[in-house]
Amino acid sequence: MKKHSARVAPLSACNSPVLTLTKVEGDEHSHDCTTPAEAQTQAGMEAGGRGSRCCQTCSVIQLKKIFWGVMVVLGVCSSWSGSTQLAKLTFKKFDAPFTLTWFATNWNFLFFPLYYIGHVCKSAEKQSPQQRYGECCRFFGDNGLTLKAFFTKAAPFGVLWTLTNYLYLHAIKKINTTDVSVLFCCNKAFVFLLSWIVLRDRFMGVRIVAAILAIAGIVMMTYADGFHSHSVIGIALVVGSASMSALYKVLFKLLLGSAKYGEAALFLSVLAVFNILFVTCIPVILYFTKVEYWSSFDAIPWGSICGFSVLLLTFNILLNFGIAITYPTLISLGIVLSVPVNAIVDHYSSDIVFNSVRVIAIVIIGLGFLLLLLPEEWDEWLIKLLTRLKVRKKEEIPEGNGDIVSGLQNKSRRTRPSMSSFTH
Repeated sequence: MKKHSARVAPLSACNSPVLTLTKVEGDEHSHDCTTPAEAQTQAGMEAGGRGSRCCQTCSVIQLKKIFWGVMVVLGVCSSWSGSTQLAKLTFKKFDAPFTLTWFATNWNFLFFPLYYIGHVCKSAEKQSPQQRYGECCRFFGDNGLTLKAFFTKAAPFGVLWTLTNYLYLHAIKKINTTDVSVLFCCNKAFVFLLSWIVLRDRFMGVRIVAAILAIAGIVMMTYADGFHSHSVIGIALVVGSASMSALYKVLFKLLLGSAKYGEAALFLSVLAVFNILFVTCIPVILYFTKVEYWSSFDAIPWGSICGFSVLLLTFNILLNFGIAITYPTLISLGIVLSVPVNAIVDHYSSDIVFNSVRVIAIVIIGLGFLLLLLPEEWDEWLIKLLTRLKVRKKEEIPEGNGDIVSGLQNKSRRTRPSMSSFTH
């Protein structure tokens, strides 16, 4: 069995519900069995014994992957919705979205240490922290993580990270969490549009339709509140956050490509270092200018702030590294499932009105999100499925009907008068 080499672009590495674009290279199906043709060949050579065992093994592996996928989906859903609700609760006592962004981003420093602990537990070839760090540093270039690489390959993403999270958290102050979580799902549509324009990705009509649905949902969501200035600002902040997130993803793919798990963990930890070194001055300035001011450190709700940070860290870990145990599509479904969770919480904890316009907007954006999850070969798969159904339908014609038809034909031949009877 070949070694499983997975590469994951840490595009979900913002402390907000950012979708990840995962990529597996190398032996992607190392955990799968042989192809059907190979299984048939082996079955012919070995009297069919190993073919059946292989199918059973495949079924067990797929069931395990689906089971862990369900666990990851529940984890993504609960961590996203929980962090969003905790942020809303925190702002009632601590009105400082940028400071909260800065504090939560610092927790990303734990990515590489947590990854190394997993490496020690799982890998057969143990490496020291220095050795593992040296290998992961090659992601930034042949010379490793130099000062030039830090400012050219990490700092721009640190800025986009901060903008994404700040705009998202600031929007939570303006509008309810249901609208925020739904509107942020448009992030994937923006990723497709930018990838199509900048990266020259394959054109897909269904994804253009999904992008149109996302834009229509944004307009309808704005109309649902009557175009009040408060809600319009909040919606604009969420759309800005989704746009920054999409730009983060596309630039990462354009400039850096993809990264192995260790490289992704190191990259996220480096963003935390950038946050500590160069972003710390901004919360200090906001504090002394009383833009984001709190009376004393004792008045800060440390419980909800730390809980918010832990949930976001958990969310990013599951979103970036969940591909190791399950399918990427299942992970993305956790984002959609978070929307009804936030809606239920808002229904009992706030005065949100789920009028027909808001419900239609939520459904439209959710539908667009699901359309964007379709694989690129979905049309070919659909054609093959329809073809198989037609063939199977023809094969399932009862043999008894054929016997009846042949009997009727024979009977008609026997009763039909022949020309010879008339001639005689």
